[in-house]
Amino acid sequence: MTLPRLTIRSLRAVPVTVPMRYALGTSAATVDAAPLLLVDLETHEGITGRAYQFCYQRAAAPAVVRFLDDSLEAIAGAPLVPADLWTALSKRYTLIGVQGIVRMAMALVDVAGWDALAQAAGLPLVRFVGGVPRPVPAYNSNGLGLMPAAALADEAERLLDGGFRALKLRLGYPTLDGDLAAVRAVRRRIPDDIALMADYNQALTVSEGIRRARALDGEGIYWIEEPIRHDDFTGCAQIADAAATPVQIGENFSQVFDMEKALAARACDYVMPDLERIGGVSGWRRAGALAAGAGIPLSSHLHPEVSAHLLAATPTAHWLEYVDWMTPLLAEPLRIVDGMAVPSDRPGNGLLWNAEAVRRHRADT
Repeated sequence: MTLPRLTIRSLRAVPVTVPMRYALGTSAATVDAAPLLLVDLETHEGITGRAYQFCYQRAAAPAVVRFLDDSLEAIAGAPLVPADLWTALSKRYTLIGVQGIVRMAMALVDVAGWDALAQAAGLPLVRFVGGVPRPVPAYNSNGLGLMPAAALADEAERLLDGGFRALKLRLGYPTLDGDLAAVRAVRRRIPDDIALMADYNQALTVSEGIRRARALDGEGIYWIEEPIRHDDFTGCAQIADAAATPVQIGENFSQVFDMEKALAARACDYVMPDLERIGGVSGWRRAGALAAGAGIPLSSHLHPEVSAHLLAATPTAHWLEYVDWMTPLLAEPLRIVDGMAVPSDRPGNGLLWNAEAVRRHRADT
């Protein structure tokens, strides 16, 4: 691939907090507002690339900003070549490690860099990375947290608006009976042909994971996600072997190295890398090639606006995880048509901030 010639001028980051329309109650925590960090990468050629990160906790945003400032010291004036930038920053942070806050900053640079390059080429990101624009099947991942069964069923009906053909349900109630009650309440309320994914958010032990996964076989669950600690690939392989329902992991893969380990351990049936944790667009492309070589379906985790482009260019593309947290902040939000995510046809990744909304939701640091 021949890259347009751009050079890095500056990085600008704005933290925002957006109230969620549906509170997200998981086995780990309940989240009712999305702390986000919006990043502009400005080039000397006048093109601005954009990226954002869901920070999980508000305290993370200022820490990421500090590492963005530190990164700029190393790359200001450098050619915008994502692979070279990742190598340079990895070397800079070797002693602290390319993990957590450091990796967040590096991935933001990578995603914004790819956006700027695609804009310079006059192509939507999907075309720039070698794909063909197409709608991608999406499941609605807003809401359906841990709550009473009747409330779950009501919310599931509302989440089908927009033509979604799939929903994600959070599990991890104190008892197996609680999990089964939640699944059955939702299943009774939605059509039989709606796919229902279940996410445990690492709530279980291996033995309990096997017990609950087996109990969910036959309950109409499309996949069981992260039943145990995210990096216990041996334990996850035991669950995948014991259950008929497919096991999904991957949002916590740290770069492609973790994905390689998981596939070698036969830890799962499906994978779902996170755009930040896998290493931005560059890391995603490596993950997509690895999944294609293994013949394993690959879905996305969060960041639906950019992930829609990347899934459309991924040989084993499966499902896009849709959340609407960025919708108030975007001049042109991601379109969902009949349950399919439609990648933006603008040059780049399609992220364009709504300046007034950003001002209104700006968070103090």
